[in-house]
Parts: sequence; C-alpha cells; structure tokens
Amino acid sequence: MAGCAGKRIAKELSEMQISDDQNISAGPKGDDIYSWSGTIIGPEQSPYAGGIFKLDIQIPQDYPFKPPKCNFVTKIYHPNIASGDGAICIDILKTQWSPALTISKVLLSISSLLTEPNPLDPLEPIIAKQYDTNKSAFNEEAIKWTRLYASR
Repeated sequence: MAGCAGKRIAKELSEMQISDDQNISAGPKGDDIYSWSGTIIGPEQSPYAGGIFKLDIQIPQDYPFKPPKCNFVTKIYHPNIASGDGAICIDILKTQWSPALTISKVLLSISSLLTEPNPLDPLEPIIAKQYDTNKSAFNEEAIKWTRLYASR
C-alpha cells in the first residue's frame, strides 16, 4: 500500500472505524485496500427506512484525484439508481468530485439522495416520472422493494 492513494485510504479507513454515524459503514472486502464494500441504512424519513443497502466501492489508484466507483449491490427502486447494475447518478461521483471529499462523505451524499431523489437527472426515467406525477405510488413501490431486497 504505497503512495499517496494508499496513505489517504488508510487514513479514511481509520476515521470510518471510529465514526459515530451508525447509518453508514465501509471497509475493504479483504486484503485489497482499493476494493471496499459499504452499507447504508435507509433514512427514517424515506421509503427506504430501515433497509440495509450494500454497495460495492472501487477506489482508483489515483485516488483522491479521481472519484471512487460506487454501485448498489442491493436492488433499490430509485430514479437515480440503475435497477440493473446499481449505478448511481450523483454529481460528486462525476463532474463535482473534489479531492477534499472522502468515502464517508460519498456515502452520506448517497444516503441523502435516498431522502431527496433528483428526478431531473434520472438513470431510470420511468421511475423519475412516477416520482414526479404520483409520489404515493412511487413510495409504495420503493417500500415494497426495500422490504423485498433490503430487509434485515
């Protein structure tokens, strides 16, 4: 684990292990410091409340100058998350990435996305339209998927 990326990742891992936030967690899958798994507990004020959502986090060799690649492993009904591969459409993982961001901040931003979807920039246009036009039906379906795929 040499170089800038390795030192930064080790520092973030230490900070993550002592964090007070019970709703997010992440760490290496095994010996590979660049391959992590993460967990987000669905926010209480969302249709994902109480669900346990697993993520795959791949950290590039030139981190923190390039963003990590994050995908949901747990299926989720959301306009900004692809139902097929779990890709996440959030600006900080693309154009708004900054080396000042951390894996912890990325997970917190993704958790916020669960509370406040962005239907103007969807990966799932049909779900985004439903969110805009029939929020109660959207909430029902999101709750159903949470119970089906993300229950404890």
